[in-house]
Amino acid sequence: MEKPVNLNRFRKQKARAEKKARADENVVKFGRSKAQSDLERARAEKARRDIDGHEREE
Repeated sequence: MEKPVNLNRFRKQKARAEKKARADENVVKFGRSKAQSDLERARAEKARRDIDGHEREE
């Protein structure tokens, strides 16, 4: 005789797998690599420094 299957555990595992698959799709569709986000952050910081450097003091 086989061991009984816990249906709640099976249902939760299936839901987790579906959620992970959806998350992986979103990473491919919308995500950026760490290098891309670091580059974007560095460019924004440089732009802010450049603008602050051109400010006139009164």
